[in-house]
Amino acid sequence: MSLTKHNWTKEEIIAIYNKPLMDLLFDAASIHREHHDPNTVQVSTLLSIKTGGCPEDCGYCPQAARYHTDIEGNDLMSVSQVKAQALRAKSSGSSRVCMGAAWRNVKDGPEFDQVLEMVRTINKLDMEVCCTLGMITENQAHRLAEAGLYAYNHNLDSSEEYYKEVISTRGFEDRLETIENVRKTNVTVCSGGIIGMGESIEDRAGMLVALSTLNPQPESVPINALVAVEGTPLEDEKPVEIWEMIRMVATTRIIMPETQVRLSAGRTNM
Repeated sequence: MSLTKHNWTKEEIIAIYNKPLMDLLFDAASIHREHHDPNTVQVSTLLSIKTGGCPEDCGYCPQAARYHTDIEGNDLMSVSQVKAQALRAKSSGSSRVCMGAAWRNVKDGPEFDQVLEMVRTINKLDMEVCCTLGMITENQAHRLAEAGLYAYNHNLDSSEEYYKEVISTRGFEDRLETIENVRKTNVTVCSGGIIGMGESIEDRAGMLVALSTLNPQPESVPINALVAVEGTPLEDEKPVEIWEMIRMVATTRIIMPETQVRLSAGRTNM
């Protein structure tokens, strides 16, 4: 077994990213086979349980209240609606449901209690439950764990340096603090980022440094391709080339061998 390394440097990661493509793919596939079943893919269903109206200014996100996009804002879904969606997802082959709410951070109260009930409900369906609800406190992380949450998603989005080009309403440190709060429980961490926001290869490597130096490394790392939405500050960004996506996924696999690398945003075009 190859030992997981936690002290990758940006230079080492860039060197891997820029390898001749066939060498990069061979190395990534070899590591993948060592740690994962090469013939299985986990299918997850993403469910927006509360859409739109978020106070943050993430430049890529159509759910920010300040941008004029054609996203319709919706209140928090009911537990029965979520259960029906989860059953549909399970029947179509998904083994994980990830519930997302357009909040900056979780506020204790009836809405959070409702989310905890959703977690308990999906857990009873024998599916993995993941949530992405914004920033959470240590106490909230413990309450989610008690409800049976399997994973918490909180992406780093980009490198620490490029992060402030995309978001001003919270800092990179806030992201890391939420991940630390999740790590104080038995809930697994899902954290990745987005490429195609105008960042450099150095920034992509910087994001992978931040993720791979977490100890333990995240159990899941989604590599997202920006979907440029009209009305957001990043609406004019060119779509990510598929080769950049392949290089990014392969590099992630090499430096975080035991992590599940996931595709989320941009997957329909891929």
